[in-house]
Amino acid sequence: MRLSSVEVIPYALPFRRPYVTARGVLRGREMVLLRVRDEDGAVGLGEAVPLSLRGGASLGEVVRELEEWAEDQAIEIAGLSAPARCAVAVARMDLLGRRTADQGGGNDEAVPCNATLVADEPEAVAADAEAWAADGFSTFKLKLGAESASTRLEEGLTRTRGSRDVKMVRAVREMLGSGVRIRVDANQAWDLETAKARLDELEPYGIELAEQPVGTLEELAALAASTSIPLAADESVASLEEAEEAVALGACAYTGIKLSKVGGAEEALRIADVLPAYVTSALDGPVGIAAGAQTALSIAETGHPERLHLAHGLATQRLFAETIASVQCELRDGMLHLPPGPGLGVEIDEDALQGHRL
Repeated sequence: MRLSSVEVIPYALPFRRPYVTARGVLRGREMVLLRVRDEDGAVGLGEAVPLSLRGGASLGEVVRELEEWAEDQAIEIAGLSAPARCAVAVARMDLLGRRTADQGGGNDEAVPCNATLVADEPEAVAADAEAWAADGFSTFKLKLGAESASTRLEEGLTRTRGSRDVKMVRAVREMLGSGVRIRVDANQAWDLETAKARLDELEPYGIELAEQPVGTLEELAALAASTSIPLAADESVASLEEAEEAVALGACAYTGIKLSKVGGAEEALRIADVLPAYVTSALDGPVGIAAGAQTALSIAETGHPERLHLAHGLATQRLFAETIASVQCELRDGMLHLPPGPGLGVEIDEDALQGHRL
């Protein structure tokens, strides 16, 4: 389809409170909104979330790539970074949906989501979990591995019992009881021996899955052989080839898929055909969340029974203090409901966008 204009708009949204993981502390999220228009005036929205904390392209690099593509749309997007590819693919998908009046959430389509609990003192994490549960969430994802190296050395927690990680999980399980699902995510923070010890401590608390506890697929395979807790990849599966390698190694039962990590919905669905998957947020803005929700619906429609019970990690808009959207997905009763309009259904609040523009 021929485009008459392309806008590349970097912006940032603040979190309600610091987002603490094993990879660091974030107080806000920098993103790039891509807005395209065709010759008839129809608008498509895309979004890129740079994953620089994971060693990916920086915000400046993603902006530069998208601006170069805007100048020359004949550029092959396969050569762009994954976040930039995602932005272009999502904008094209949204534009096509709006042109053909395909309804994004016209039948009140919704996907189940997990609560995301950032690392904190156990009592605070349990109170946060209770608040999410009151809003209808029944799956809880705890960010682990954020203890500093100095703390581990001083307190001897690396391979001994009583770490804050285990205390957080115990506090949530005691607060919410046995009827909820708890999954944990260490963002590659543990070495293999630490992961074995930590998962052994966590097994009594009924863990649904452990996401990326170690760094490589080979380590995941070794860990999988030593624990009854199902493992999920994240950072180590960013392509179809890596998903196929994970299956061949027996490294994990699942993988989390971030659209900005894999380059868009098309690659996400190819990965999900090989390895059971759930869609997770890269701390996306409203456009990325809507695209993730539509991808999650497509994964659910594949008919693989083992996938249908998995909640998706797309409730993170709740973590932000503000938004740039006048219409976006809504969280109700633990479900993410897509907007009713065509395409993604997201509408931008121009004043809010200008206020958060970088």
